[in-house]
Amino acid sequence: MKKVAVLHGPNLDRLGKREPEIYGRATLKDLERLMRAEARALGLSLSFFQSAHEGALIDRIHWHTDHGVDAFIVNFGAYSHTSIALRDALSASARPAVEVHISDIRKREKFRRHSMTAGACVAMIGGKGFPGYLEALRLLAARRP
Repeated sequence: MKKVAVLHGPNLDRLGKREPEIYGRATLKDLERLMRAEARALGLSLSFFQSAHEGALIDRIHWHTDHGVDAFIVNFGAYSHTSIALRDALSASARPAVEVHISDIRKREKFRRHSMTAGACVAMIGGKGFPGYLEALRLLAARRP
């Protein structure tokens, strides 16, 4: 069974409360339930982690890499646009990663249109809401080890 770590950055814990006109009213827990159901159907094992702290996210990437994770799904929030350190940690993991954004960052403010971390990922999915995470699961499930 493939193990996939799902990592969320700052403000993702505020889903359902933060700018519902952009991110909707569903919560991070709602997303986790949706993803667990899809993962079961695909034969994947999931773990979830959210932090507003860049270093904690890097530490989690390293920990998962050292403890047998097969792939990552990441939404680093604002860190996606700024963090070379997160990009380097993903690259160093040598594991496939898919970056997901609930909104379409290419249609947002100019400073959000480029993802620094996407370059360390096999794909970036944006603007599809929560279904984008399910697409990421399917993409990773279809990849050969």
